[in-house]
Amino acid sequence: MAYDYELLKVEVKDGVATMTLNRPKMNALNMQIVTEIGACATELSGDDDVRAVILTGGETVFAAGADIKEMVEAQAVEVTKFIGSGQDALNKLESIPKPVIAAVNGFALGGGCELILTADWRFAGETAQIGVPEILLGIIPGFGGTQRLARLIGPAKAKEMVFSGRFYDAKTCLAYGVVDKVVEGDPAAVIAEAQKVAGKYAASYPPFALAMAKKSINEGLNCSLREGLVIEAQSIALCFATEDQKIGMRTFLEEGPGKAKFIGR
Repeated sequence: MAYDYELLKVEVKDGVATMTLNRPKMNALNMQIVTEIGACATELSGDDDVRAVILTGGETVFAAGADIKEMVEAQAVEVTKFIGSGQDALNKLESIPKPVIAAVNGFALGGGCELILTADWRFAGETAQIGVPEILLGIIPGFGGTQRLARLIGPAKAKEMVFSGRFYDAKTCLAYGVVDKVVEGDPAAVIAEAQKVAGKYAASYPPFALAMAKKSINEGLNCSLREGLVIEAQSIALCFATEDQKIGMRTFLEEGPGKAKFIGR
């Protein structure tokens, strides 16, 4: 894969792709970077050499939200186009059929917060500040924040965060369930922890089964239990078309659990 972007840096090593936002100083989300995020998510989804993904930004600012300079004089038609592009890009990011970890240092605000909500897990540095302050601008989150945040932490806490526009520190975000781990140390420590976890999945787990597990959970959250069970049944059936399923079960019978060496087919 080329991964040739102006506002993103993508490095692939040992099956882990690290996608870094690269629009200094604030990593503000304009139409170009939003478009590049969607295109990169599509590339990552189709790259068989990538088995896990890390999403990160700068050491002091992960992403400070949408580019207000671009939006301040916008009319409803223009905003509708921008919001549609942003939602489409983040949907693609959320649908990457591989484990995705957001490694957050500094401020992840507005669109930056919405961006990390698409990940499977969020690791935050001690000094991270996360929030959805759009209400203070006279608007609301538009890249999925009202929907993903409520599904992640429940409607009451989501309403508190959206209504207040407050910035929340890492420990509060951990208590609320916005992040899954707070990593002590300098900004590099957060990236290192994400690489450690992502590397484990990239090296040792069956990629197709992981993809089917992610699909079943994500899509099941947006439908009824009965419909979710259908998705689950179809997904497990497809796992039986892989060599990894045969390896996993035969190894279990011959050597016991946890000994399988999957080959990714």
